[in-house]
Amino acid sequence: MSFLITGGAGYIGAHVVRAMTQAGERAVVVDNLSSGDAARLPEGVPLVVGSVLDRELLDRTIAEHGVTCVVHLAAKKQVGESVEQPLHYYRENVHGLETLLASVVAQGVPRFVFSSSAAVYGMPDADLVTEETPCVPINPYGETKLAGEWLVRAVGRAHNITTACLRYFNVAGAAAPELADTGVFNIVPMVFERLTAGEAPRIFGDDYPTPDGTCIRDYIHVEDLADAHLSAARRLAEPGRTGDLTVNIGRGEGVSVREMIDLIAEVTGYREPAPEVTARRAGDPARVVAASSRIKGELDWKAHHDVRSMVSSAWEGWCRLHPEARRA
Repeated sequence: MSFLITGGAGYIGAHVVRAMTQAGERAVVVDNLSSGDAARLPEGVPLVVGSVLDRELLDRTIAEHGVTCVVHLAAKKQVGESVEQPLHYYRENVHGLETLLASVVAQGVPRFVFSSSAAVYGMPDADLVTEETPCVPINPYGETKLAGEWLVRAVGRAHNITTACLRYFNVAGAAAPELADTGVFNIVPMVFERLTAGEAPRIFGDDYPTPDGTCIRDYIHVEDLADAHLSAARRLAEPGRTGDLTVNIGRGEGVSVREMIDLIAEVTGYREPAPEVTARRAGDPARVVAASSRIKGELDWKAHHDVRSMVSSAWEGWCRLHPEARRA
């Protein structure tokens, strides 16, 4: 297959490109480099700098590289920012996807993999979130991902394109230090930043109905996530395969915020300062853990990395960018 990977110079995208190329697949990347870094890409992978809102660029890239499957990761993804800038998020995430799909249809690309999110579920009241759990997103980011799923499936049905929507849970870790997440938006780098600055990590509420009172989440190593994309794309390419596939990508195991902070302290050696408890954040559900049976059945896929591996690999990446943070 020949892949177009949008957002392929980003944190997750670069891992997907790495998984594809290591498996012997050909790939071309379209990325506007607003948050991506060309240095993340393996040698020999073409990078087209531009936006998924640029239809002419997409048509040209797909035709020139003989693309047979698109993996669409390019998107805005910060929840708080989406609340402040909903028009921007709908333009980038929904209109950008619309433009890309129009190019896919026009160029006759037969397969499409969409990067979705557990944010489509909102605040689910379930021990394990299955793919049938009602989708009730609570912020514009989650809304754009759910609307994206609807659009992908509708276009797939109308134009005989085989599609997959992959609902990510909480992504962490790095396959190599140079591929680590450079943003400070998720719990692992947020705790790294505060500990190495001598500041207490924050726990937003410790009165939830969970064993230690803090929120529980399902964490997935980014290398496992990338492997799931490869598995999904190859399943779509099987002879006679039609229709659409929607799966959660998680480990099916919950880790509380306090457990995660304790593990980070153990891995990094920063046991002080102790975490401080502050008020709950609006919209934080007590527990969001993926049911992972469908992806195992559909793709014969399972995660291989545990949470310690996620933290330790992320820490190596953090120390590469902040060498003063490493303790002897």
